[in-house]
Parts: sequence; structure tokens; C-alpha cells
Amino acid sequence: MTGHPPLLPEWASGFWQSKTRYRTQDELLAVAREYSRRGLPISAILCDFYHWPHMGDWDFEKEEWPDPARMIRELRELETPDGRGVRLAVSIWPTLESASDNFPAFRDAGHLVRDSRGGLLTYPWPARGYGEDHQPNAFLDPTSPAARAALWKLLWEHYLDLGVSAFWLDACEPDVLPDQMRRARYAAGPGDEVGNMYAYYHVQGAAEAIAEHGGEDRARPFHLIRSAWAGSQRYGGALWSGDIAPTFASLTVQVRAGLNASMSGIPWWNSDIGGFQGGDPDDPAYREVLVRWFQYGTFSPIMRLHGDREPNQPFTSEMSGGPNEVWSYGEQAYPILREHLFLRERLRPYIATLSEAAHREGAPVMRPLFFEFPDDPEAWRIDDEFLLGPDILVAPVTVAGATSRPVYLPAGVEWLETDTGFSHLGGTCIDAAAPIERIPVFVRAGALVASAFGL
Repeated sequence: MTGHPPLLPEWASGFWQSKTRYRTQDELLAVAREYSRRGLPISAILCDFYHWPHMGDWDFEKEEWPDPARMIRELRELETPDGRGVRLAVSIWPTLESASDNFPAFRDAGHLVRDSRGGLLTYPWPARGYGEDHQPNAFLDPTSPAARAALWKLLWEHYLDLGVSAFWLDACEPDVLPDQMRRARYAAGPGDEVGNMYAYYHVQGAAEAIAEHGGEDRARPFHLIRSAWAGSQRYGGALWSGDIAPTFASLTVQVRAGLNASMSGIPWWNSDIGGFQGGDPDDPAYREVLVRWFQYGTFSPIMRLHGDREPNQPFTSEMSGGPNEVWSYGEQAYPILREHLFLRERLRPYIATLSEAAHREGAPVMRPLFFEFPDDPEAWRIDDEFLLGPDILVAPVTVAGATSRPVYLPAGVEWLETDTGFSHLGGTCIDAAAPIERIPVFVRAGALVASAFGL
């Protein structure tokens, strides 16, 4: 009813590396080079917020990012296991500081959200340097076709023409209080009537720009987005679950959240692997959370590592963010993470087939058990397992210290344990082994994807 998604770009099905934040061009390149030196799979690396001079400049800050075109060329030319190099995705926010070079033109053209009390809808945001000087930020009005076109003209000039492959459409709710939402006046109407469609129109602008200006992924627009609305998938919106806690309790919620998003028609859902708001790489308890989340992320529609790790730093334009690469979590965790990176690589042809099914039929990539087994009453009860496509059953581990967990295998199918090859008849619940090295994963007997597990 709300549209099918475009095909997923081939590069996007691999592993995405991110943290809050890579401060400079040299820092980002050093991480990508290290992945290449270690021979680890990596498809994309993300450049997070405040790589710009001011909010609303939508351009690289010249001192810290002196030659982004050269950086992007080097990323593309790095040796990676898939032979495709590394893509760059860049964070943009739909907000403008009054100090931004673009603010006067966007204000005068009527491209910004208005306030019913008069003037523009604004909120305070620290100026560059994050000192005591707070600059009022205004919001782009993406419900206006002219505003969308003005934004994406700048983004083509400053990012896409340099070779940026995708955008990270952050803070696109917009991030306002309920009273501000009611006061907002958009081109499409009052905020309390149309405000929830903000992200829909925002990602629509991205797809319109790709379609108009061309590029290698012209028919496959794809952008991370923090909020969505019914139909966001038709414009290539890949929803993630926001700034979540780095805990097992949060991981438990993600399993259900992902299934709900998928059944809402948005197939390319993902979460910050490890959670966003903290997490100490030197803490053994958190390392267990990270490993279990990474295993879950291996079977998520999009596999993306992200987080604001300790030692936490104040959000300033000088911050870099704590370490959050796969080698940041100690000698015991690294081999596990490495193995799952290569498992994800082997799954990519299967994910490509799921992309085709989503594009043609709207079928979700991540599926509750009842989607494939509607006649099995028990499949309707299970909400802590899921199917990746029709053939892979995943049972995430979301409890600290667990070395096994119960797994229900839907009826009418023979299931193979991916670690042993042992066969089970469906319609039964088993106690599946779950050592720290792996979570329980099963495949349908006879499925081609079994070869990804050596079966």
C-alpha cells in the first residue's frame, strides 16, 4: 500500500564501521587502512556530525578535512576481501545555525519551518566550539519541494560530486519538544497534522536528487535515517533505532523493534551494534554485550557498528570519541568479531536475493516466525527469534553469562544446526548451545544458503 523499496546497492549489504566521531580526514583514513591491512571485510565507513564549519553549511570543514575527494578515492582503492573498496557515508542534519553561510538565503526563500507565534521555529544549539554561546537553529522544511531542491543542490556540490555514496539523515524528526511541534508551520500544513511525515519528505528529497542528477546508484537510492513514516522505504530509507543504551536489556528490545519495523513495510532496519550511549571497551561485562550484539548484527538487514564509547567526551567540535573498531575489544573478542565479519561476507549473495524479494513483493528481510509459518500456532507466540529471509532462523542471546538458550523450530521443516550440521525436525523446542563464540542459528535443510555455513 505504501510502496516497495528500491534494490539495495550491492556495497550496502556488507559491514559498516562507525563511531562518534572521526574528527579528521586522517583519523578516518587510518581506521579504514587498518581494516584493509588486517584483511578484514568492510564496505562502508561513516563520517558523523560536525565535520562541517557550522550547522547548515553542509560541507567539509577545510582544516580537518582538507581533501575529501582524495580521501574518497583512497577509500575506494583500498584492498578489501570483496574487491570493492570502502564507501563513505556522511551525516547531515536538516538544521541551520544563524551563523551558517546558507541561513540567510534559506530564510529569505521561505525554506525554513515557521512558528505560529511568528518568525521561525528555532531551538538553541551550541555554536562551533560548544562554549557558552548558543546559536538558534532553524529547521529545513522538507515538505516544500523548493526547499528540498535547494538542500540537495548543495549536497550534490559538496558531497555527491566528490564520490560520497550515501547520507546519514540524522535528527530528522525534527528533534523538538511537543509544544514546538504544535507551533510548527510547514508548507504542507500545521505541525501537529503533518510533523510526523518530516522524515518521509526528507528522504524523498534524497531520492529525488539521486534520480535527477544520476550516479552509479541512480536506481538504488539508499540512506540511513533516524525516523521514518509509512512509505519511507520507497525512497531508500534505512531506518535505525536511534541513540539506545549499551545493555542486554536494550539488545532484547532491539529484536522486537526490528521485527515491528520490518512488518511495517520498512525492510532495511538496523540498530547501533553495541548500543550508542556509552560502553567501555575495557570492561569485560560490556565486551560480552558487544560480542552478542555483533552476532545479532551479523544477521540484521544492515550490519553497522556504532557508538559513543568511553572514555566519553563532551559533545564538542574537538571530540573524537572512544575507540569502537573490532580490534578495540581485546584479544578474546577480536577472533569472534573477525569470524562474524567473514560470515557476513558469505551471506551477502543471500541478502541480495532478499533485496530482490523486498523490491518485487515488499517482503521483509527480517521476519517473525509466523510470516513463513502462519499455520503453526507456536510461531505466533515467539518474539525473541527471527528469520533472515525464508531460510535462516536466528536466536539472539540477550542474557549475560548465557551459554545456551531455548529455541523453537517451526513445524513442517527440517532444520540444520549451522555449527554442527545436526538435523532437527520442526515443531519442537530444543536447548541450543550458545557459547560466547556463537549464537544459535539454523537453516532449512536443502537451502542454498547452507553453504555459507559450510554445510
